[in-house]
Amino acid sequence: MNPILTLLAALPFAPLVALHAAEQPELPTVDISGETNRHVIIAQGTDEVYQGHATTLLMPDGKTIFCVWCMNHGGRSGPLKRSDDGGLTWSDLLPVPESWTKVGNCPAIYRLPDPQGKMRLFVFAVLELAGRPDGAMHSAVSEDDGKTWSDTKTTGLKSVMPFTTIVPIEGGKKLLGMTNIRPDGAATTGKYQAVAQSLSTDGGFTWSPLQIVCDIDGFAPCEPALVRSPNGKELLCLMRDENKGMKRTNSESLYMTSGDEGATWSAAKRLPAGLVGDRHMPRYAPDGRLVVCMRDKTTVFGTFGHFVAWVGRYEDIVNGREGQYRIKLLRSYKGYDCGYPGVELLPDGTFVATTYIKYRPGPEKNSVVSTRFKLSETDAMAAQAKK
Repeated sequence: MNPILTLLAALPFAPLVALHAAEQPELPTVDISGETNRHVIIAQGTDEVYQGHATTLLMPDGKTIFCVWCMNHGGRSGPLKRSDDGGLTWSDLLPVPESWTKVGNCPAIYRLPDPQGKMRLFVFAVLELAGRPDGAMHSAVSEDDGKTWSDTKTTGLKSVMPFTTIVPIEGGKKLLGMTNIRPDGAATTGKYQAVAQSLSTDGGFTWSPLQIVCDIDGFAPCEPALVRSPNGKELLCLMRDENKGMKRTNSESLYMTSGDEGATWSAAKRLPAGLVGDRHMPRYAPDGRLVVCMRDKTTVFGTFGHFVAWVGRYEDIVNGREGQYRIKLLRSYKGYDCGYPGVELLPDGTFVATTYIKYRPGPEKNSVVSTRFKLSETDAMAAQAKK
């Protein structure tokens, strides 16, 4: 990286810096977006039907995957499907309570442990849909691995999004959930946001009041994603900046770290260009590398607005390095209206990355689509690209 950019990236928060041609990162991008044999359409969009933001959950058997999404952009929740073969084929819509359709805005599904080790499935969504003031976050629970589901009930929290990330902390005694809110005093019709966190001590049923942990004047940090360091001692939080006052072609993404299970956080810093995106979703590969899927929001690599992945190591991120390479996963035929992904790793090393996206040109609206890849495949492609 250019030494000036390296210095700026080390500041508590690095200011926006334009990347000139001579300063562009030497980070290859491999393109598998046209390899349709990798693709599975989970929910087909039509001229009238927009299949919205999807998240996924892989069960411990390594082959059962649940996918939940919303109708329209940030619209009502309700659609739920299951795959019994690692995402190759999918069920019809599964029955859910009518109350699910009263909440929405990017429903998120998790498998959460309580302090005694019992696991339950939860879906979180927000009562007020996208475009309205912050609403009450709700949750629904399954006690039987997704066979049946409860009605949605309020968590007592008020947020823009449901929890975008939840991790166990303190050896499983607590859960740390994070999302984005509009701080007190922010105009409810505006887009100013901050990242906040909450704790649960009963496996996800009840949550402490949201506490702001990242609030930067002039920026709108949101949609956090947590991943633990390889040694387990540190939490890394990746964040989008949704400040609409900035040019979308000069977007920023941020990160911060915690060495005390989220009790305190470092100052936010600027992520390298290869990780500039919306709604990051990190997963470790079998060899210890990180794969981070997202909606691309930088013009540096020629994949702006498409569904992409970054490949590198945890240490690359916290030390300001660019990583190894990027992957263009799927092409969006509707600008930057994609991402918000589910990312699962199957036992054989296959990643299943799922997104909402306008999959084809023409009148069809967004579909829910997954693509499949192994790093052994993309590593070879990246090595060839460097020659």
